Amino acid sequence: MDNQPIIDQLNEILKHEWTGVAQYSQAGFIIEGIWREVYADHFLGDAKESFGHAQLVGDKIVALGGVPVATRNEIKQSRDLKEVLEFSLAFEAKAVEMYTKAIELAEGNRALVVFLEDILKEEQDGVDEYTKLLRDTPATQSGLTSDSKVG
Repeated sequence: MDNQPIIDQLNEILKHEWTGVAQYSQAGFIIEGIWREVYADHFLGDAKESFGHAQLVGDKIVALGGVPVATRNEIKQSRDLKEVLEFSLAFEAKAVEMYTKAIELAEGNRALVVFLEDILKEEQDGVDEYTKLLRDTPATQSGLTSDSKVG
């Protein structure tokens, strides 16, 4: 089996994960205001998740006979929380797209497909989480008050 196409795709994914480490870390560092306490930890947690994915993908590239990239893409940053959440949703959606493509390239290598599907699930969880955070509801429009009730 020629591993080069999957190695190339995994290196693109690795660049994306390195970007996530930087982008989410930066968001955690610069977020300000009333929501800092909540979102700083959230973004730094996502940076750690991206680093974990980078470790896994880098190791897999080496196992397949490749050399992992040590570069990243340009990060998107803002001090506006909604914009950062939108950047995060786009980042996670791009990861889902990239892992899905890698799974297609790995067809016939069941172990590699399962490996990629495990990470894909985490990326899809990120899409779902940021989608919910960005959902426009009365609570998100005015902030939660003591009168706010669910159901």
